[in-house]
Amino acid sequence: MNSRFRSTGGHPPHRPPAGFSLIELLVVIGIIAILLTVGAVGMGGITKGKNLNSGVTTAEALFAEARSTATGKATRACVLVDINDPKDATNYLKRVLIAYEDLDPATNQPVKDKWVLTSRGATLPDGVFFSKTYSKGGSDGQTLTEISLSGDNVKKQYEGKYYAYIFNSEGICTTPGATFVVGSGVRTGSAGEPRTVGSAKREFGGFIVWRNGNTSLFRSPDQAGIPATVTTF
Repeated sequence: MNSRFRSTGGHPPHRPPAGFSLIELLVVIGIIAILLTVGAVGMGGITKGKNLNSGVTTAEALFAEARSTATGKATRACVLVDINDPKDATNYLKRVLIAYEDLDPATNQPVKDKWVLTSRGATLPDGVFFSKTYSKGGSDGQTLTEISLSGDNVKKQYEGKYYAYIFNSEGICTTPGATFVVGSGVRTGSAGEPRTVGSAKREFGGFIVWRNGNTSLFRSPDQAGIPATVTTF
């Protein structure tokens, strides 16, 4: 018997398999990178969609609360959207408040334009902004009502200008057909105005407010009046 097989019980010595070549490793790394990128983009789209839906749901709840406040206190109440400082990344087109017209303690009658905040309100989710361009103040497409908060009954951090959706003491929307539209966007540095990017250029949602105060969700960007090419937010 050949002596070169004795140490292995008669079988040829085992040779370890050859490793991957550099080119093969680079190809595998490239494929993994592509898959991770595709996955990240997909997850980003899902997150944006969830945030947008959450923003619309939050706004609907605030409208219902404002209407309830109006009927409960027998005075005007409104939903307010912050339009103060475009450089305020926290609140500009994101802070949504509820206020009601204060009552005179002597007569229990509303004091015109003396607004009192009911709470700290809510802030729209990350990447979601109120749309000044596509939100309308009524069925005829008029601009939104603008009011100012000031005075001893308003804390300084809430003073300033707001778009207002107003309900009368019976819970009737004073601008029936008004629309509340939000969209997915980004802010760059201190530029102020949000802008749409990439696949989110038509990622908008919202609802219409009827005379009785009820709301109806838009089923598509077309119903919200979003054009094929969005140039302003």
